[in-house]
Amino acid sequence: MFETALFISAFTTLFVIIDPPGCAPIFATLTNGTSRKHQRMMAFKSVGIAAFILIGFAYVGEWLFAKLGISLDALRISGGIMLFIIGLNMVFERRTETREDRAEDILEEVENPEDISVFPMGIPMIAGPGTMATLLILMKETGTQGGQIAILAALVLTLVITLVTFLIAGPLMRLMGKSFTDILTRVLGVLLCTLASQFVLDGIKGSLF
Repeated sequence: MFETALFISAFTTLFVIIDPPGCAPIFATLTNGTSRKHQRMMAFKSVGIAAFILIGFAYVGEWLFAKLGISLDALRISGGIMLFIIGLNMVFERRTETREDRAEDILEEVENPEDISVFPMGIPMIAGPGTMATLLILMKETGTQGGQIAILAALVLTLVITLVTFLIAGPLMRLMGKSFTDILTRVLGVLLCTLASQFVLDGIKGSLF
């Protein structure tokens, strides 16, 4: 049975972490001056690579963590701390600047700067450590097939929205404007800090009791 409440919660969390509105200006900058065909190819390829990594990690991540002897509570706490830092950077407008600097550094190291689908867009812009940790926590906490389907559906919807924002990145940035983007980033950052705090509290509660 499809769990609607879990779907809404998972979608909200994944949307905030992946942050399609925040990724869009980076994508637009990195593909600026290229043909529309190239931009579409990079958009589909970036999201496709991220989807493959995240869906694979959703199923293999638990086995990997078990082999390493890492508990779910430890993952909750560490994942919550990482997400809180991301949210804090969003509130103080540091996340976009960090992403831009990281993208520029990576592009200087690759031989073909036009192919940005794997680095930096696929990894770590979309499929970053925060996204992986959150996805693994969500998949671990649900014990039903319907819950897993709801989480994967939330992930797919978030990736589809990300793909759409990439495809319309240029016009979208001109439409939204810097002020609206800044406000949206800060609101999402506060929400992410709250969700991250809940992860940490759940981890501490689980380890103590």
